[in-house]
Amino acid sequence: MKLYQLHSTQVLPISMEEAWEFLSDPKNLQVITPSQMGFHILSGAEKKMHAGQVIQYLVKPFPFMTTRWVTEITHVQEGSYFVDEQRFGPYALWHHKHFLKPMDQGIEMEDVIDYKLPFGFVGALFHPILVKKQLLEIFRYRERKLSKLFGTIHGINSSLTIKTI
Repeated sequence: MKLYQLHSTQVLPISMEEAWEFLSDPKNLQVITPSQMGFHILSGAEKKMHAGQVIQYLVKPFPFMTTRWVTEITHVQEGSYFVDEQRFGPYALWHHKHFLKPMDQGIEMEDVIDYKLPFGFVGALFHPILVKKQLLEIFRYRERKLSKLFGTIHGINSSLTIKTI
């Protein structure tokens, strides 16, 4: 049983309020998700983010597979962080923490995702050739899209890693 962790940071030249308003709106997830993912919100994004909120999506993680993904917002600290956990979907475990913190020139956005693949040993075989590659592509796309929407801060680099924990 392997557990993986994705860790991403990006600095944006915007206020905490602007960052929170955009990132805590579930509808904006579609804006920062690559179109080839076939991401579509089915329900649950009508209200302001709150603990206990259940959001249902359709997602196409691979060209040959469309699945329903159900997440629950389990924790919210207004303006600072929120946590979503998969309740049904393609992962055996998906626990995603989103943090915002102020910096001199804007904000730092940090994502920490702990995840586990289904199908035991077979799932682990697919991690390096499919899953890891796809997650890195999705988060690189998000970085580019957020930079296009909000700008960048010269001299501060983003980071993106995936490791086995």
